[in-house]
Amino acid sequence: MKLYTENYPAPNPRKVHIYLAEKGLSVDRVHTRMAERQHKAPDFMQKNSLGQVPVLETDDGKFISESIAICRYFEALHPAPPMFGRDPFDAAMVEMWIRRAEFRLWNPMGQVWINADPRTAVVNPNQFKDYGEHSKKILAGAMKWIDRELGDGREFLAGKQFTMADIVLLCGLDFAKFIHQDIPEEAQNLRAWHARVSARPSARAT
Repeated sequence: MKLYTENYPAPNPRKVHIYLAEKGLSVDRVHTRMAERQHKAPDFMQKNSLGQVPVLETDDGKFISESIAICRYFEALHPAPPMFGRDPFDAAMVEMWIRRAEFRLWNPMGQVWINADPRTAVVNPNQFKDYGEHSKKILAGAMKWIDRELGDGREFLAGKQFTMADIVLLCGLDFAKFIHQDIPEEAQNLRAWHARVSARPSARAT
């Protein structure tokens, strides 16, 4: 297998890197340099017509895009240790928090990056700056909401075990910091959670 991927701070590839580190799996990587627009090259677009990384090429020459789909593929091949839940309720909680992290935090974070960050202006000259600035407020609100949810004393996002939900949120928060949208100072539960998960060896998988 081959994983077409990019290094930190690219957040979607990082989700797969952390997942693989947690599972103790190694996959051949093909460094796809986004700064050089390699992910938009015609040969890469044949692997993923959206021109995005990561993409997994399976041993039989098939291609899987989207970070969560790639991780679920590996989860089916290597179920232990489980990263998507240990029983039906646990799996539902992991799925719930993955979707919450993506919709509540990743979505506005992406709009800040696309519409309010000067580094994307080269490829997106028609930025909607007002929408980007508005998205900063939505993003900060999402962080404060997650902080309140973590106020029940749970160790990890979906319960007692570190799961894919934690990986999704960690990568989102770290990319938010990269675009200068840090966790609010008053969000102490979220800051404590971030410190816990960042201390795991897998978090250094870039």
